[in-house]
Amino acid sequence: MSAATLGVLDLDRAATTPVHPDVLAAMLPYFSQRAGNPASVHASGRLARRAVEDARERVAAAVDVRPRQVVFTSGATEALHLAVRGYLAERSPAHVVSCLSEHAAVREALRACARRGAEVTWLRPDDRGCVSHEALLAALQPDTLLVALMRVNNETGVRHDLAPLRAELHARGVRVLVDAVQAFGYEAVDLPTLGADMLALSSHKVEGPKGCGALVLAEDVTIVPQQSGGGQERGLRGGTVDVPAVVGFGLAAERSAAWQGRAECVGALRDRFEVALTGLADVTVNAGGAPRGPKHSNLRFADVDGQTLLMNLDASGVLASAGSACSAGSVEPSHVLTAMGLPSAEAASSVRFSLGDHLDEAAVDEAVRRVTLALRRSRGEAVGAEG
Repeated sequence: MSAATLGVLDLDRAATTPVHPDVLAAMLPYFSQRAGNPASVHASGRLARRAVEDARERVAAAVDVRPRQVVFTSGATEALHLAVRGYLAERSPAHVVSCLSEHAAVREALRACARRGAEVTWLRPDDRGCVSHEALLAALQPDTLLVALMRVNNETGVRHDLAPLRAELHARGVRVLVDAVQAFGYEAVDLPTLGADMLALSSHKVEGPKGCGALVLAEDVTIVPQQSGGGQERGLRGGTVDVPAVVGFGLAAERSAAWQGRAECVGALRDRFEVALTGLADVTVNAGGAPRGPKHSNLRFADVDGQTLLMNLDASGVLASAGSACSAGSVEPSHVLTAMGLPSAEAASSVRFSLGDHLDEAAVDEAVRRVTLALRRSRGEAVGAEG
């Protein structure tokens, strides 16, 4: 396969994924001939309502819960805020344990709760990006109500397994919120497996549309609505449901069930990518020694400005990022990497690559070639005509 045939190489699949053609086809009728409001009682409204409930059943099946446990939101950020703020809203005193490497959505939701009187203990990950079970348990207090810890870190891919702690946490009256966005579609995502009482999911990470996500609740968890107005989503999230997006999310979630083959394929490609690039001078895998999901590869390039490297990668037709897409435009180094103890300069010389099953070995090898040339340009080295 030639480089020209390969064209632009998308190695930024942790940021988003294109909508799958089958998902788009399922969505299209709900923009036109099936454009009823699902809250309306006439035939068009009932048709839309049935589509929403069918999608809810698909998402529920994908995470092995009952449909009524799935609350549709505008995305994972809203789901995480609804979980954090909604669970702590009428519970006081409240103490929460979380981690400095969490996604900004969790961090900002917890900071908002802290301004209203909640106490938050922020655990610092070790130099691999991991939080030990011992450190988490040691941080618990008599009034601890919630632990918020993501399953797969969105920048490094580091995985946390809270399932072994679930019984002890429950015995202490502690609930667990897991941001499962980067795990969804690459491993089994359900409440017991992830040791969770609440899960946040995102549609556009699994070839569904942007602007849709879900909060999954254990049946005995109650939360206070943070957005009212129409009583939609069992009163937990007011506002007209985005029927096309929900329909697309439902099918995308159903397709995510083929995670085993996808994880094996993408993990092998990621390893191939890393072996080739770490063979170059002064290239290191951040969190390389930690348990990781299969698609993330966060690489540190010594003596390189990360933004310059990203510009050269973009010019070479390689899509990558400095970290979370939610922090794009920030001049600050990755909070995840600095929390792990990396100096700011090393964090700023790091790039997140994230792969998907749209790639094959030829594409990965071409990506390695392009990254190598971009790295040489960024280091001011001479590049021949091949570049």
